[in-house]
Amino acid sequence: MEHLEPKQKASIMIAVMAAMFFAAINMTIVGTSLPKIIAQIGGMEYFDWVFTVYMLTSTITAMLVGKLSDIYGRKVFILIGIGIFMIGAFLSGTSETIIQLVIYRGIQGLGSGMIMSSAFTTVADLFAPRERGRWQGALGGVFGLSSLFGPTLGGFIVDNYDWHWVFWIFLPIGFVAFAMIWRLYPAHVRQGEKEPVDYLGSFTLTIMIISLLLGFTWAGNEYEWTSVQIIGLFSVTVISLLAFIWIELRAKSPVLPLHLFKNGVFTVSNIAGMLLGMGMFGTIMYVPFYVQGVLGRSATVAGLVEMVMTVSMVLSSILIGNLITKTGKYKIFALTGFVIMATGLFLNSTLHPDSPMWRIIVQLMIVGVGLGMNMPVFNITVQNAVSHKYLGVATAAMQTFRQIGGTIGVAILGSVMGHLMENKLKETAVQPSSAPSPEMEQSLGALKDPQVLMNADKLADIRADLPAEMTGLFDQMINLLKEALNYALTGVFTVSAFIVLAALFTTFFLKELPLRSSNSEKEPEHAAHLQPAESK
Repeated sequence: MEHLEPKQKASIMIAVMAAMFFAAINMTIVGTSLPKIIAQIGGMEYFDWVFTVYMLTSTITAMLVGKLSDIYGRKVFILIGIGIFMIGAFLSGTSETIIQLVIYRGIQGLGSGMIMSSAFTTVADLFAPRERGRWQGALGGVFGLSSLFGPTLGGFIVDNYDWHWVFWIFLPIGFVAFAMIWRLYPAHVRQGEKEPVDYLGSFTLTIMIISLLLGFTWAGNEYEWTSVQIIGLFSVTVISLLAFIWIELRAKSPVLPLHLFKNGVFTVSNIAGMLLGMGMFGTIMYVPFYVQGVLGRSATVAGLVEMVMTVSMVLSSILIGNLITKTGKYKIFALTGFVIMATGLFLNSTLHPDSPMWRIIVQLMIVGVGLGMNMPVFNITVQNAVSHKYLGVATAAMQTFRQIGGTIGVAILGSVMGHLMENKLKETAVQPSSAPSPEMEQSLGALKDPQVLMNADKLADIRADLPAEMTGLFDQMINLLKEALNYALTGVFTVSAFIVLAALFTTFFLKELPLRSSNSEKEPEHAAHLQPAESK
């Protein structure tokens, strides 16, 4: 598609970005609105599954569609993805039970994985590596905008209108995106003989991803890390991984060609991307705990604080994308971005309960700038390092590794927070001077859970129900709980900073290859010698 006119390319990218925005905004809009949705349809025990099933299905389809789109083209999968996503969104709005909502969100995830995988690869189809920077930055900006407006809009809708519109409000964008892709996106022209589909490899890869993500999602939350369930899931992961490798080494057209990992740029980029995902999701997940739990601000304020980080990330991503296109350099931006991001996280690790709000805002801006500098880089390095026939599977692998990194990061950092907070509370335990009544003991017992700090109204209700002689003890326990949460979160930010430093160290081994100025150029030497046996 590189031969298309610039206006045609821009039109196709606008259509692709509309499809991506449609998927991304539906992902972010649910976070703030879900508590009120659950309050109406019930099923609090399945709350996490609304997010977990979406993550599972989108990760699996992104990886599988990567290979299939290399065979059959991107257009068909973007269209199918938009269609499935729209069906899932519409059905989600009709949910009468939490089980229905979980199933329909799983359908949405299937469509989302198709859209995301095909969209990022479309950039590589349309533009030479030297030109991709600005468009990869623009796609990062789409994610940023969805993170910017989604949560606020979701809260506004459930506060003022029927919650069903959370899922339905953006359906018109889906229809527009579908029509634009149908009309503007060129049809795929198959070259060479039809490749067989690796069904057995796809099945074992799916089992591996599901068991791995569920293991890290449930560990420390639903089950103990050493429980039979978690050990069982990780055992299934290892067994399915070994089976997958055995199958792929013998498959005629493997779903994930293992010879790609002989390519140092491909391997290093995926490792760095996974570590970036761990650091990124850790920051996004745990900053609200500090703003709401330690500083005692509202969820709205926490959202506005994270919005500052998002804006700095979007602007940085777009700027660096354009600089990559202009200079042809990328490694220096990745290294600098990791240094800046780690600096911001280390500064976060020095926060205390009396830190001013402006300080966390400035430090999150620093984190956002560093994160944004890395957003466009590793997709470009992976796509530039492999031959054109593997663009889809290579791009999907990068997305999968980043998603897995995010899941692992949240699990590890959650365990770090829980462990540090438990130890701190044991050190600073406060006992009442006289034995409290069973009712007061129950009220004070609620303060053992740090989640109570996230709900100022609940704290006020607990305090109001206590007799006057117990309010002093209550206030003392709240302050100690905030100090313990702050101690735990500074530990989380410290670990996140070291994870980002590990990504920095990994990136030093990234070989900076010249960005090709045309997709039709002779394949680079590093990719040419890595062709699989059947092509020789």
